[in-house]
Amino acid sequence: MARIDLDLAHAYRPDPKEDADYALLPLQMSFEDGGAYALLGPSGCGKTTMLNIVSGLLKPSHGTVKFDGRDVTTLTPQQRNIAQVFQFPVIYDTMTVAENLAFPLRNRGVAPDRIRARVGKIAEMLELNGQLDQRASGLSADAKQKISLGRGLVREDVSAVLFDEPLTVIDPHLKWQLRRKLKQIHHELKLTLVYVTHDQVEALTFADRVVVMTRGRAVQVGTAGELFECPSHRFVGHFIGSPGMNFLPAMLDERGGLRVAEQPVATGGVALDAALPRGTPFSLGIRPEYVTVDEVGEGVPALPGSLTGVVAQVQDIGTYWLLTVRTGAHMLKARLPAHASPPPAGATVALRVLNPHTCFYGADERLIAATAGAATAGARQEDLA
Repeated sequence: MARIDLDLAHAYRPDPKEDADYALLPLQMSFEDGGAYALLGPSGCGKTTMLNIVSGLLKPSHGTVKFDGRDVTTLTPQQRNIAQVFQFPVIYDTMTVAENLAFPLRNRGVAPDRIRARVGKIAEMLELNGQLDQRASGLSADAKQKISLGRGLVREDVSAVLFDEPLTVIDPHLKWQLRRKLKQIHHELKLTLVYVTHDQVEALTFADRVVVMTRGRAVQVGTAGELFECPSHRFVGHFIGSPGMNFLPAMLDERGGLRVAEQPVATGGVALDAALPRGTPFSLGIRPEYVTVDEVGEGVPALPGSLTGVVAQVQDIGTYWLLTVRTGAHMLKARLPAHASPPPAGATVALRVLNPHTCFYGADERLIAATAGAATAGARQEDLA
């Protein structure tokens, strides 16, 4: 196992001159020894490029890769002592399950007794005990990918185990089980694991820390709770959560009066930090889970921190209600609990968007939270699913 330090950039074309020329923009990042990390982002964001640079399959065009302080930038995967699990199973169909699992150890001259013990342990963890004597050719795609995972995990001396979207071929109902298995294996074996995925649920349930990437840039590294509660970049707020964070245009006048989505908003008891710009547009961000919806009756004033809107759509998701509300030229999502009585489509409502979970963004970067005591508790799993 090793601590991995990256200080690099990568471009597939020679002489890059602008951001669009880079597959990976300049970054400095560390993966701690024994940590479980996920690289999360949409297709083409650079996460597989980063993984292949860590493994040694790709040499960065600029900068260095270090394992435990040793420069390994020019070394091969074998010299780095890396195990890598790919999107599709890489196994030998003519071998049994046990022979496939043992192959990386036999290649390194490990003693037969030690091989049997290690293969037995990994097979038990992946629930392959009953199939050890079966030939791999007759197994399902799920079982073959379990073998591929086992081949990556069977060596005890690896610097790191790298996973490139390993659950793509797994049936959906088995993905949750395998993610839990990988988490359990990490806790037992204390290996350095780096896992590439575009699926936020996979990333947030597997990893201790998640690297969120977009357009070749790592925009935030954090726990599930940090990414959910305090997105440091608008992309993180949009990409994490279901649905993602709402963003509305906002501005403070010279007297500190707040306008959101072209409506004046009374701040009430919510203190806005003096760091917010005056007279310059910025964005207000709030997750659908933290929008409070109040029906507005005739002669009933809106509460402080509220916008007025009209319900455009009401969806029964089963575990919650999802409201789409039009406020001026903007649409906003709100999640209500399943036991709530949602207002009907066409109803006029007040949307409270100022509370300790509200964030403000300028040029995509988070400026502040609405109050100094903004909540940072871990996000509930159902909010991320």
